[in-house]
Amino acid sequence: MELNTFSIVGRCERTGQLGVAVSSAVPAVGSMCIYIQPGIGAVSTQSWVNPYLAMEALASMHEKADASQALAKAIADDPDSRLRQIGSIAISGSGAAFTGADCTTWKGHLVGGDYAIQGNMLTGPETLEAMRQTWLNDSSMDLAERLMQVLEAGDQAGGDFRGKQSAALKVTGREIYAEVDLRVDEHCEPVTELRRVFEVAKHQLLPFVQGMPKRHGQTTALPESVIQMLLKPPASRVAG
Repeated sequence: MELNTFSIVGRCERTGQLGVAVSSAVPAVGSMCIYIQPGIGAVSTQSWVNPYLAMEALASMHEKADASQALAKAIADDPDSRLRQIGSIAISGSGAAFTGADCTTWKGHLVGGDYAIQGNMLTGPETLEAMRQTWLNDSSMDLAERLMQVLEAGDQAGGDFRGKQSAALKVTGREIYAEVDLRVDEHCEPVTELRRVFEVAKHQLLPFVQGMPKRHGQTTALPESVIQMLLKPPASRVAG
């Protein structure tokens, strides 16, 4: 399947969190594009999607390759690399991206010390430029919020020239499970809807995730206010 998409893969230098935010004019983009291995790296694979590129890149990162080395090896092994687009970041080192010559125009990517931004079948380069500027605006921001704002900037600047259909946001920290993993699989304004879901999750889901068991047995007790909130019907809870 061809996913004509814009995305950002990013790392928080303060926390070591890794994350991806993505939107496209096909359903369920988050189910096929996003690959993250906590503590190792994050990848968004798009255009004519090849999930094995993401898996191979992450395997190389696990063996201490940086994002650029891992991506180069994965692309070299793909006979149809001209159709692929992929962005990646390792737990350390700069971001890396590849845009195949036969990806649908407008296509391109931008990379920096802690991010890779990429897109194809876009309205123009302004989508990626707006995303980069938003990413660089405030490095002190929580990673999930920062990625969400970058996705919103790309959406507002033009995004996919066919329109809008799905969006996703995923962030991992030190644990094997995601800290944030939200998707809008089919909606006329998916980025706007993702923001709405994210705001609800900030109040109703993320406090619960923070209290889940940790790798080394450390558990943060849920505040009584969170317990009481989760006992209420959804319509009676704080909605964000």
